[in-house]
Amino acid sequence: MALPMLRGCFRVPSTFSLARLLLHDRVLPLRPGDKRGPLPPAAGAPVRAYSSDRGRQNQKVMVVGIPNPLIWLRTRVYYFLIRAYFDKEFRIEEFTEGAKQAFSHVSRLLSRCQFQALEGLVAEDLIGKLEEKCSLLPLSSQKALSAGPDEIMYTTPGDVGIHYDDNGRKFVSILMRFWYLTRAQLPDDTMEGAHIFQVSISGEGEAETKRLLTANYEFQREFTKGVPPDWTITRIEHSKLLD
Repeated sequence: MALPMLRGCFRVPSTFSLARLLLHDRVLPLRPGDKRGPLPPAAGAPVRAYSSDRGRQNQKVMVVGIPNPLIWLRTRVYYFLIRAYFDKEFRIEEFTEGAKQAFSHVSRLLSRCQFQALEGLVAEDLIGKLEEKCSLLPLSSQKALSAGPDEIMYTTPGDVGIHYDDNGRKFVSILMRFWYLTRAQLPDDTMEGAHIFQVSISGEGEAETKRLLTANYEFQREFTKGVPPDWTITRIEHSKLLD
């Protein structure tokens, strides 16, 4: 089911289906995604072929994580609770596809310092903090925030939470973790621990350096009766860039 945009928020009519994200009447194609920090509760990520700009050669990057059984079980229990008490059509696979597109779109806006365009997509109190942090970054680091659809290597859900406030309002939050490649030239001393790849871009042996970076984006939706089904990003972290 398509995911239309309403006032910039992620809206899903009576379902969590995030298979497609409509942005200003444009449909962004579905692509794979990425993550930050410690490896996620996934047994391993499948190999994804990365095609160079000229299409001459394919480079493969494999992201492998050792699963934490307790976290894996906990998230599955929460998925069941979401389907049982909030949305019977919820599927984490569909949510993940929509989250990839939202991550790509928002990360591009951040890299271009288009903070007004984040309104409705990102929590209002978070936008000001992001603007302050981004203003301190050099241009190369700002560029490294952007994750195009073709640059996202892997995506996996992280923590899942169900919250109730003092007024009885109900919230679901899902932390998504992303890995993505960037061409941005970053100083080695500030990117300790980042993986570096030499990617061939032509048949003559030319190569360029790409780094595998990670990011965490948390999505939250209120499930109180009568509240529109809009998703908002309430947390954004780019390892070594926006922590």
